[in-house]
Amino acid sequence: MERTLQKPAVRGLLALLCCALWGSAFPCVKTGYEWLHIETTGSQILFAGYRFFLAGVLTFIMGSVMERRILRMKKSSVPYVLRQGLMQTTLQYVFFYIGMANTTGTKGSVINASNAFISILAAPLLIKGEKLTWKQGVGCAVGFLGVIIINLEPGAWGDGFSFGGEGMVLICTVFYGISTVIMKKISHLESAMTITAYQLLFGGFILTVIGFAAGGRIAGFDGKSAALLIYMAMLSAVAFSLWTILLKYNSVGKVAIFGFSIPVFGVFLSAVILGEQIISLKNFAALICVSIGILLVNGLAVQCGRKKEQVS
Repeated sequence: MERTLQKPAVRGLLALLCCALWGSAFPCVKTGYEWLHIETTGSQILFAGYRFFLAGVLTFIMGSVMERRILRMKKSSVPYVLRQGLMQTTLQYVFFYIGMANTTGTKGSVINASNAFISILAAPLLIKGEKLTWKQGVGCAVGFLGVIIINLEPGAWGDGFSFGGEGMVLICTVFYGISTVIMKKISHLESAMTITAYQLLFGGFILTVIGFAAGGRIAGFDGKSAALLIYMAMLSAVAFSLWTILLKYNSVGKVAIFGFSIPVFGVFLSAVILGEQIISLKNFAALICVSIGILLVNGLAVQCGRKKEQVS
């Protein structure tokens, strides 16, 4: 198993599968809104709660099978994991689901990719010993340029950017970027699967409560909409599980380098599923900038990983 997962072809295919699953979430959210006639903010948040609580259940089951034990947390870990669930799942996806109701899947996927740059900028502030290098700085600048370009339309920022749409998705990426750094700080407390399962369960539960409290209601589930919800929950559970296995047997740089493909999959699948127009110089330039930015940042990680391997 270990040698198989270390083969470049196997590692690459599985990593790209994870990125494709994450990229497919953007058009799936928009499709779910349409099929279930979700229009109010409360219903949007409730939809998110259903998805992530179910994802937590699936991750708990998968983690228990993988680790051959029932996933349990130590009492001392509970406040840290619950805080992570509040930030990484509840707060992030309150803004994400509201934002995705008011922007395109194409824009959402590219803007959301900036969470990688937020993490890099936040790491030196939250983790002792972390430094921001010039390569990381250039990568962040180029990546954010892509975020700006995707919002440039005939009306520039007046028509191309709205706080209730693109602004909400951008706030979502800030929460995710910071929560990623915090996750690293608490990763030693429990196994990755344990932390993720419980933070999804808690975060998804709070989302559900907020959705109901805000007057959210979702009715009219049929076969296709129920299947969509299950798929959305499974993509989070499966992608995280595969990513965790790859990271277990490979250096971080060799796996993380594939993250640049997430916005590419998001834009492509938005076009296929939602029929959005993606053939434009603006979209192409934005994707190129985001991809180059992530490659610059992760390229450094690959180099560092190779140096460590040579030393060892």
